Amino acid sequence: MTTSNLRVRPLDELDLEAIGDIDERISGLYRPDYWERRVGYYLRRDPDASLVAELDGRVVGFMFGEVRSGEFGLDEATGWIEVLGVDPDCRGRDVGRSMADRMCEHFRARGAVAVRTFVDDERDDLGGFFSALGFEPASLRPYVRSL
Repeated sequence: MTTSNLRVRPLDELDLEAIGDIDERISGLYRPDYWERRVGYYLRRDPDASLVAELDGRVVGFMFGEVRSGEFGLDEATGWIEVLGVDPDCRGRDVGRSMADRMCEHFRARGAVAVRTFVDDERDDLGGFFSALGFEPASLRPYVRSL
């Protein structure tokens, strides 16, 4: 497979099984109910913001996000990349970059002035990916409390 056959398109409900398969390959977890809820949420919020990538007609990546304002005290319209998955066999082929570029175009068209995401410090692979796309650490710091 070459990336010249890569097609990035909006998410569709019919992509649910492929997304679950990719997630299972990455996480080792089978979570069809989880993905049904997540896909439904993003399709209702902004159907054109969340994307899948296809190589030779097969879904090999997904990226979900939306534009929001007023989150975490940020008044400006902000694009949020919230979920990302790329088939492990297709990493290093610009699948994630292609989806991020397309998503950023959509965010810009929707009035976003910045794009943000959260990355767990233990996920060096994701931190490296977003750094390569020009993302920088921000002053927004997450806090957590177990319940």
